[in-house]
Amino acid sequence: MNVVVVESPAKAKTINKYLGSDYTVLASYGHVRDLPSKNGSVNPDEDFAMIWDMDTKSRQRVNDIAKALKGADKLILATDPDREGEAISWHVLDILREKGALKDKDVARVVFNAITKSAVTEAMENARDLDEDLVEAYLARRALDYLVGFTLSPVLWRKLPGSRSAGRVQSVALRLVCDRELEIEAFKSQEYWTIEADLRTAEDKAFRARLNAVDGKKLGKFDVPAEQDAKTIESAMKEGRYAVESVEAKPAKRNPAAPFTTSTLQQEASRKLGFSSARTMQIAQKLYEGINLDGETTGLITYMRTDGVQIANEAIAEARNVIQDDFGEPYVPGTPRVYKTKAKNAQEAHEAIRPTSLARRPKEVSRVLDDEQFKLYDLIWKRTLASQMESADFERTTVDVVTEGTDSKRFTLRATGQVVVFDGFLKLYQEGRDDDGDEEDGRRLPKMSKGETVGLVKLEPLQHFTEPPPRFTEATLIKRMEELGIGRPSTYTAILTTLRNREYVRMDKKRLIPEDKGRLVTAFLESFFERYVQYDFTANLEEQLDRISAGDLDWKKVLREFWHDFNGAVGETADLRITEVLDALNELLGPHVFPQNEDGSDPRACPNCDDGQLSLKVGKFGAFVGCSNYPECRFTRQFTQDNGEDAG
Repeated sequence: MNVVVVESPAKAKTINKYLGSDYTVLASYGHVRDLPSKNGSVNPDEDFAMIWDMDTKSRQRVNDIAKALKGADKLILATDPDREGEAISWHVLDILREKGALKDKDVARVVFNAITKSAVTEAMENARDLDEDLVEAYLARRALDYLVGFTLSPVLWRKLPGSRSAGRVQSVALRLVCDRELEIEAFKSQEYWTIEADLRTAEDKAFRARLNAVDGKKLGKFDVPAEQDAKTIESAMKEGRYAVESVEAKPAKRNPAAPFTTSTLQQEASRKLGFSSARTMQIAQKLYEGINLDGETTGLITYMRTDGVQIANEAIAEARNVIQDDFGEPYVPGTPRVYKTKAKNAQEAHEAIRPTSLARRPKEVSRVLDDEQFKLYDLIWKRTLASQMESADFERTTVDVVTEGTDSKRFTLRATGQVVVFDGFLKLYQEGRDDDGDEEDGRRLPKMSKGETVGLVKLEPLQHFTEPPPRFTEATLIKRMEELGIGRPSTYTAILTTLRNREYVRMDKKRLIPEDKGRLVTAFLESFFERYVQYDFTANLEEQLDRISAGDLDWKKVLREFWHDFNGAVGETADLRITEVLDALNELLGPHVFPQNEDGSDPRACPNCDDGQLSLKVGKFGAFVGCSNYPECRFTRQFTQDNGEDAG
């Protein structure tokens, strides 16, 4: 008899069916123990000794595993194939050893990327030992997160009442949101104009062109800054003869996107389906753990926490067969496509997220899936199949039209168009966009030749204003975190959830807006713990954790170096006076709390007394604005009067 341990009861039930009566499969229900939320759980003075705690339910589950082992020959740890999965296996193993439940028992670790009979059977034939390097990377991450949270949060509570907590990665993600808000507030919109022309060919075919150059010099974005400038150009161009100066047609290709990683799945499900990152992962977990299909529970997708973009050779071969059957020979590229991970600090070499069988088309499984499950499966299936399809071919045409103005200047207008020559992967799938302006020009231009005269129908000066950068959505924040090397596939959702639960950010029209307390915490950390909220510092620490995973770095050395500097920084804040904190906050947040008045008057002037100046104050419930003449003047108002709801 063999005892197999997995995380969830759903996974246990499915795997038990695959393995048969010689196996007992039990669930740990996730992590069986954790660091208790109190001081001393990680002790730097005792070489970072860690005290673990188990709740009553977990203790009972581990007892059940120990009881099952009494009549068994072997313990098989089959938790998820990543750092967290390795950690759960280590915890279970460590507790069972302490209990003496493993005497004369073999122990094996197996990993599978999909919950299918073939994947599980193959994993059982390729058992290995527990990966101590992965476990040490987990221990280092857990210790770092604990030390930052339990050391920094009390500093915040004392120096910045109303704050909830600070975290190693959460604080950096919050800074991204707050920095973007500062950019939006500091943004000054700038007016500019373009000159558009509606033109017609001799064959009476209409097209539109934009003024691109004057006397051979390309127009810059702000070269026509005001309406009067635009009107002057319009007037000069009205009477001229318009002729085609050049026609350039170039072939272009667009290749399909790689299969999904955790972050790209979360981004695309947000754009196309409107799912939050947490919802996406919940649905993906269900598809991974298995759906009842014709009386048998079958995992429909591979493991959903990954930053790898490669897929197995057999999946590539299956994809090419499905493309051939569904779309025909022209849609199958000459050689299979191979993708390589570009993300900074990419972790273990896991496969991308893909269907466990591409022959299992969405319409064939729609009857056993609910609406959200179907939508996500359909998205993953299409993205995976498209990633192995032929490129899309375009023809991009650029036409330059010239005219001489009444002021003897030579005006060049440019029209661009793009047509699909062969749709390739676009027949099945097109990647979503974060912003409308990203869309490529799909207009077809009429046939024209050099020297041909075209007729002017209308000139139209158009007014534009530059726009501030948009606020982050969940999808674009995850994308930015991944670009910077902050966080990992298993942590993105938890980070976003923590920021919302702490009321540091809120969602409005799917955009993340920092709350006042979130901005205060960020300003405090930037003032007194600047190094620890720097993007590079956090990314470098993630890289060190990855090097521990690979066995290239000692985890205790990383902790010692981090703690030495961090503990010193915390010590420096012990004697920090509230007045120093307020001075720093007033300097960083002044432009936000006291924006310039349109009439030029002093934004800090107290509206209640003649000569008082407003500034940030801190009370037991958090920050507020008060008058410098307190207690004679008792004017107060909230931290901010307006959070700029219109941005983004």
